[in-house]
Amino acid sequence: MSSWPGPITAVTLFVEDRAAAKAFYSEVLGLPVHYEDAESVVFAFGATLVNLLVATAAPELIEPAQIAAAETGARSVLTVTVDDVDAVCSELAAHGVELLNGPVDRPWGVRTASFRDPAGHIWELAQSIS
Repeated sequence: MSSWPGPITAVTLFVEDRAAAKAFYSEVLGLPVHYEDAESVVFAFGATLVNLLVATAAPELIEPAQIAAAETGARSVLTVTVDDVDAVCSELAAHGVELLNGPVDRPWGVRTASFRDPAGHIWELAQSIS
């Protein structure tokens, strides 16, 4: 256990519509595809890989746990640090992305805004203001 804890190197998000998820991450967020196959598409966020895996392929990874439906509510928030939250929000709005909240200055010294991807995953943009 000497290497514990290590960095988080990948996050897998379950999606119902792989094509819509891929379009959102590549066209709206402007990320190049790192890897893809018939069941997944992977994007790099710095040193962390975000794997968008079709939900029908997920049981192999998580059984006996079950996949929850996207409409059951938020189960996580993924935070990405940016230089200018307001500028990124403007870019997202130009692509038709509706914010859940923000931009807002938080009491802990961070300016944030949140939005959903097509599969319902919540992303937070964060900018240090302290």
